[in-house]
Amino acid sequence: MSSTWAPGAAGTGFDLDHLPYGVFSLPGEDPRVGVRIGDHVLDLAPVAEIGDPDSELAAAWRTPPLNAFMAMGPEQWATARWWITEVLGDSVHAERTRPHLHPLADVRLHLPFEVADYVDFYASEAHATNVGRIFRPDGAALLPNWKHLPVGYHGRAGTVVVSGTDVVRPSGQVVSTSSTTDQSSTTDKSSTTDKSSTTDKSSTTDKSSATDKVPEHGPSRRLDIEAELGFVVGTPSALGEPVPTAAFADHVFGVVGLNDWSARDIQAWEYVPLGPFLGKSFATSVSAWVTPLAALANAWVDLPAQEPEVLGYLATAQPAALDIEVEVELDGEVVARPPYRTMYWSPAQMLAHLTVNGASLRTGDLYASGTISGPERDQRGSFLELSWGGKEPFEAGGRERTFLEDGDTVTLRYSAPGTGGGRITLGEVTGRILPARTL
Repeated sequence: MSSTWAPGAAGTGFDLDHLPYGVFSLPGEDPRVGVRIGDHVLDLAPVAEIGDPDSELAAAWRTPPLNAFMAMGPEQWATARWWITEVLGDSVHAERTRPHLHPLADVRLHLPFEVADYVDFYASEAHATNVGRIFRPDGAALLPNWKHLPVGYHGRAGTVVVSGTDVVRPSGQVVSTSSTTDQSSTTDKSSTTDKSSTTDKSSTTDKSSATDKVPEHGPSRRLDIEAELGFVVGTPSALGEPVPTAAFADHVFGVVGLNDWSARDIQAWEYVPLGPFLGKSFATSVSAWVTPLAALANAWVDLPAQEPEVLGYLATAQPAALDIEVEVELDGEVVARPPYRTMYWSPAQMLAHLTVNGASLRTGDLYASGTISGPERDQRGSFLELSWGGKEPFEAGGRERTFLEDGDTVTLRYSAPGTGGGRITLGEVTGRILPARTL
């Protein structure tokens, strides 16, 4: 692979084989669209206008967020990538381009696209099995529909936030019992002891009837993460027209890292019979950089075997899975490494199922994979699984942990095979937990 003249970028996870898009601003200036190269961001519009003052791409890049550019479709995406590679790869362009190259340390990063709709799936068999065993220890781990369709729910687009945004601990209705109250998850992380291994069993093993349970309002005690991958739609579809699996790349612009923060105690009380609501809708964090699908050309691998055979609209050609590695870091210590390649349902199958009823796609639609978990304990992408519902604490920072405490910082990191033989580094997702706000 040819490399770049941009300072310090050659051989990094942000070389020419990556080129993720984002939205940035300089102090006192309006946001604009840029592309990351190493530890710099290139302001795209003024460079495009050097050669073509009437450039359609430049016009789209001058109107952040990324939606206008994403709506232009795959042909323009390919043209833009070819042009950026030429500009940053051939030193003949260096002199006139360098003034528009800004150190990341000097810019502010923004949410890269306006989220139209948000759908979260449940595509990992390991995660779904673990959750089933935790919440239904005496029943089947997987529900009867799970291997026939990608299970999902419609989330809240308005609370999708960019990496680095603080997350306020949510409050809501939770059920507790006098003997099994877990309060440690709301303590400040400077505390030297963690008593959260005493779980709130009302969410896992309490078999009393719903009428025996009395909710109370208060901060979530079982605040969790979900390490996921998000897919960003660029090209819309018509209402009533399903999108086949083969058309995945015609509609999906790229991917983002994603943390679907989850209040497990709020979720456990509310989710029957209609599914997640307040336990999920308070915040979803995404990376500031959108990795284009073209950068993942060498990351495609075969999907794990699907049994029973899926229905025809979900059939997909191999390779259909992505070989993306994830790291989950809690307060500076890596506690899990979930592998995306083990996911049962593919990105194309999720998109096909999302639209099979005729639901239309809009530019800026975001759909997520659900928690990425592998078969081993250190591959679990949520603290619910890592601590097995709070009963088996894991170690981080030299002490036992279960759910999130106020002051905790979680960072998700992603990498994938690049087109030049090395690895690209996808945008990271980080968030810090702030105390709940009282009414």
